[in-house]
Amino acid sequence: MKTVTDANESSWNLIIKPKGKLFDFNFKDLWEYRDLLVLLVRRDIVTVYKQTLLGFFWFIIPPVLNALTYVIIFGMFAKVPTGSDNLILFYLCGVISWGYFADCINRTSSTFRANASIFGKVYFPRLIVPLSSVLSALVKFFVQFAFLLVVMAYFGLTGSAPNIQWHLIWALPIVLLLMALSGMAIGLIISSLTTKYRDLSNIVPFAVQFLMYATPVIYPYTFFPENLRWIFDWNPLSPMIEIFRHLLMGSDRFNLLQLGGSAFFTAVLMVIGLILFSRTERNFMDTV
Repeated sequence: MKTVTDANESSWNLIIKPKGKLFDFNFKDLWEYRDLLVLLVRRDIVTVYKQTLLGFFWFIIPPVLNALTYVIIFGMFAKVPTGSDNLILFYLCGVISWGYFADCINRTSSTFRANASIFGKVYFPRLIVPLSSVLSALVKFFVQFAFLLVVMAYFGLTGSAPNIQWHLIWALPIVLLLMALSGMAIGLIISSLTTKYRDLSNIVPFAVQFLMYATPVIYPYTFFPENLRWIFDWNPLSPMIEIFRHLLMGSDRFNLLQLGGSAFFTAVLMVIGLILFSRTERNFMDTV
């Protein structure tokens, strides 16, 4: 026999209840709100090139300028050894791969502050917003990666073809997934903390920049003496960048064991990020 409450609940297709668990996510809602996810991804992409003269080229111009800057400063003037004869490809691989990770952090780290007005008016799974940021960053990465392939094809036609590791290419989606999840996890943690501590939002750009110099992005792993390389061995971001570059150029090293450590680190970060995000979601409107 149904009670009055059961009858009322059965007449609705969506029941919003307060979250009481430490880890309380209904991931099924993400699929049910997939139309909203697509809409947010489209919005993030369109706003980049809308009312601009160069349009989609703005996805390509920043990494190209950064790579050229590194070629001139670190390659020509500082003479930093890269272990590769093709400086342009070396720096492009580092800039594009790191750029995706940094985009995931920067886009998701302002989730609560940037969307407070929307979150306070209408219900939808809040996790859709950071997820849409990661997916829109992935679209940007694919555009840049396509440009990188064009550059590689050009060098191949001119007689200096890159040493693509075709037998290891299966690792590329894994590296991209780890970059996306680790960037998203760090962004969720920062976004949750900045609802109470606004100062953190000002530190994020500097922290991301420092993290880039602590990761083999603009220099190879072998640049430092062997007694200092343990620092980069403990950096879970190093294997992601190194393997990405190795797959396309055959440079540096391919260490599956370290990639497994990066996966473990990413999983721990994601759990912490989801827990903080869930806890902050309950009462963030009182502090934002």
